[in-house]
Parts: sequence; structure tokens; C-alpha cells
Amino acid sequence: MARFKYSGRDIKGKRDGTIQSGSNREAIQMLREEGIRVIEIGEVAESILTKEISFGNPVKLHHLVIYLRQFSTLLKAGVTVVESTRILAEQTDSKALKKVLIDIEQELREGNPLSTATGKHPKVFSAMFVNMVKAGEVGGNLDETLERLAVHFEKQHYTRQKISAALAYPLTVGFVAIGVVIFLLTSVVPTFVNMFKDFGAELPAITRFVLSSSDFMQSFWWIIVLFFIAIYFGILALKKNRDTKYYIDFTLLRMPLIGKMMQKAVLARMTRTMSSLFASSVPILQAMAIVEKVVENEVIARVMRDSREYLEKGRSLTEPMLKHWAFPPLITQMIVIGEKTGALDEMLGKVADFYEKEVETSTDRLKSLIEPIMIILLATIVGTIVLSIMIPMFEIFNQIG
Repeated sequence: MARFKYSGRDIKGKRDGTIQSGSNREAIQMLREEGIRVIEIGEVAESILTKEISFGNPVKLHHLVIYLRQFSTLLKAGVTVVESTRILAEQTDSKALKKVLIDIEQELREGNPLSTATGKHPKVFSAMFVNMVKAGEVGGNLDETLERLAVHFEKQHYTRQKISAALAYPLTVGFVAIGVVIFLLTSVVPTFVNMFKDFGAELPAITRFVLSSSDFMQSFWWIIVLFFIAIYFGILALKKNRDTKYYIDFTLLRMPLIGKMMQKAVLARMTRTMSSLFASSVPILQAMAIVEKVVENEVIARVMRDSREYLEKGRSLTEPMLKHWAFPPLITQMIVIGEKTGALDEMLGKVADFYEKEVETSTDRLKSLIEPIMIILLATIVGTIVLSIMIPMFEIFNQIG
């Protein structure tokens, strides 16, 4: 879709603006439908300064859930896909989603199916979403598919919120601790330096360490800033490489306290996605390939890839899972039962429910464990700095006395 700048007139007078459209002719037609008589129109050349830049998914998960719920309701009420898309584009509070839905409406009016239209916006609609919609179109149950997608993303959103809430406290306390240490080392400790120099005697090791840290912080604070920036961008760069991302994900899953919670969250996401895809009649090999891409953990993704390769060879889906430490017996046993009974989507859905509840319990337990640890850590850091100042102060007072 290109962007066009136009000048025209409507019943209120002269009107200028921009519009997104597939071509110059389409843009003029769209403006005419809005009651605007076009005087002049031209395509705007996109540049690094005018192009919109977004990182990750520009549409928030809860906006996507609301959209899917409303879309499903409109279809069940007999409203056409095109008209439903137009209505939802007008009603949504998300500017990013509104822009995407306007493009999708145009695609639908040109005769393209919904799966093709959504597939042109991979940042908003994942491969899982597109394939489930395609299966819903073929099966004639698009409304049910959209409802199933809404449930899927709703549960995913809830799980993410629980993990974010669990990690918010230690991150907040950590930032506060860093702020307090910086303040003490740059503002409080330097005021005592001259006093300690006049004291003349040898200072305790803890005081010398804190004074050296204060000098370093004041003189080379920019090195510390560059260090943290380098770490941040270094991690982002490493995660783009699948091999290094594997080791990062492996380390996260093996970490004390948060490792088990992360493992349960990834398994909940994996089983929920598989259940949704199988329930929508997406072919199993295609479903496994999609799960491999959307699971967002390279350790689990590699097992999914191995499982898909085993299936292609006519072997069992669970063989690679049985050999891997990240997959508890519950998952493999439920999959085996699902394969035998023909209710694999239902079994995986139950596993996903179990792990989503486990994540909720784990996050509550993690918060109760981390709170005292962070308080002790903060008290130790601040106490060390205060103690380094107080010890020589007592010695000075004793000499004076």
C-alpha cells in the first residue's frame, strides 16, 4: 500500500491530507466515496524520515483479542467478512490495527480471501493465525475459528501478564538500588573525602573500596553507561543467531528460581498453540512447523523440529520429547493418549490449562521468594556504603574525645 497526498474540496470547502491506497485510481475512488472532489493528488515517496518504524508487533495483544471476539460475533450475526472488517476498523481504539484493517478491507473488496489479506501483515498476524483462518475458510466455520483464536490469545495474554507481574518487583527494586548507589557514590561519599584525608590514619579496606568506587563513578561514569548499552545490544544481536539464542534460552530454562517458571510458560504456549491448530484441522506437519516458529524458545523449537522430522519418517511424534529434559512425562503421556483416541487437540488443551495454572502458582511463589531476597540485597548494598563512612567517623570522634 502506498501513501498519497491530495488536495480537494468537500461540502465544507478546501481539504488537504494523505490517504493509503493500492494505486492512484483507488485513492481517488476512496476520496470520492468520502465526498471529496480531488483537485490534485500524488504519491508520497517513503524515506527513512517519513516511514513508520515499529519494533515487534505494533498491535497490543488485548486489542487483538477484542478484535477477534467482535469479529466472531459479527460473523455469527450474519454480517459479511468485508462489512465486519469495515465496522471493526471504525470502532477499534488501536491506530495500528485500524490501519491494518483498512488495508485488509481493500484486499477483501478486490476478491482476496481473509487468510491472504491477513498474511500480508506478518507483524500483526502470525503464521498460526493465517493458517487457522485459512482452515476456517475451507471448513466453513470461520466464526468458530476466530472465537478459538480469541481464547488462545486471551490465555497467552494472561500468562504473559502473570510473568510480567512476577518480574516487575525485582526489576523495580533493582533499578531503585542502582539509583540509590549512584546517588550515594556521587553525592554523599565525596563530601567525606577531605575529612578522611585530614584524618591522616590508614582507612579501613571497606572505606578505601567505596572511595575508589566513588572516584571511578565520577570520572568514568560514561564507561558504565556504554557497558550496559553494549550488553543490551549484544544480547539482541546474539538472539538473532539461532545457535547463540539456543544457549541463551537453555541458560534461562536452567536458572534457579525463574527457570522452572519459564519452562512451564513455554510449554503452556506450545501446547495451547498445538491444540488450537489441531482443533482447526490444520495438517499436523504444517502445525508442527508453525509451532516451531511461534514458540519463541529455541530449545523447545529444536525438539519441535525433530518431532516433525520423525513424523515425516512415519515415527511417533513423542520420541524426541521422551529423550529431552525440558518435556515432563505429562506432555508425552497426554499426546500418546490423544493420538490413540483421536482427541489430540483436547488432550493438548488440558495440558495447556494445567501449565497455565502452574505458571500462575509459580509466579505467586516467585514473588513471595524474591521480595525478601531483594530487600536483603538492597539493605546490604546501602549498609556497606554507610558502614564504610561510619567506621572512620567513629575513629575520628574517638581521637577528638
